[in-house]
Amino acid sequence: MNVAAPLLSGWARAAGLGLSFRRITDADLPFLARVYASTRAEEMAVVTSMTEAQKAAFLEAQFRLQHAHYQKYYPEADWLVTARDGQDIGRLYIERWPSQHRIIDIAFLPEHRGRGYGEPLLRDLMDEAAAVAKDVSIHVEKHNPAMRLYRRLGFVTEEDKGVYDLMRWTPAHVAAARVDGDER
Repeated sequence: MNVAAPLLSGWARAAGLGLSFRRITDADLPFLARVYASTRAEEMAVVTSMTEAQKAAFLEAQFRLQHAHYQKYYPEADWLVTARDGQDIGRLYIERWPSQHRIIDIAFLPEHRGRGYGEPLLRDLMDEAAAVAKDVSIHVEKHNPAMRLYRRLGFVTEEDKGVYDLMRWTPAHVAAARVDGDER
C-alpha cells in the first residue's frame, strides 16, 4: 500500500479511527471525480435545465478544471486519498507553506460523512501545524455544513471571498507570541 508514512507521524486520532492515506495516482482520478461530484450533488439536484448525462459531463469537466487548477497553484501539495478499512472514502489535499498549512480540500463520500472522521483528522492537522508554530487555513463555502465544525475548532473568518470564506486557525502559543510582538 502506498501510504504517505511521513504524513502519518503524529496523526494518531485519524489512525485510531482506521483512516489511512496514500498519494493519488492517475488511476485515482475517476474516484476523485466521484468525490468532487458528490460535493456538488445538492447544488446540481435543483438544476432542471440539464439532463442527468449533461450534469455528469458538466461535473466531470468541472473536476478536471479544479484538478488542473490545484496542481498548478499548489505544486508542493500532498494529494492524498483517504481510506478506511482498505476502502477509498475521500480526499485530503494539503500544502505546507513556510507561514501556514493550507488545507486545499478535504471531502468524504456522502456515506462517510457525519461519522466523526473530520474532527479528529482536522485536530491532527492542527497539532502538526502547532508543533511547527504555523497557522492552518482553508477556503470554506459559506453554506457548507462543515462550517460549524471549523468554527467549533477555533477557525475564524479572515476574509470574505464571495461564495467562500478564507478561514484560519492560529495555535494559542503562536497567537500569544504575535500579541507580544514576537513574529516568528
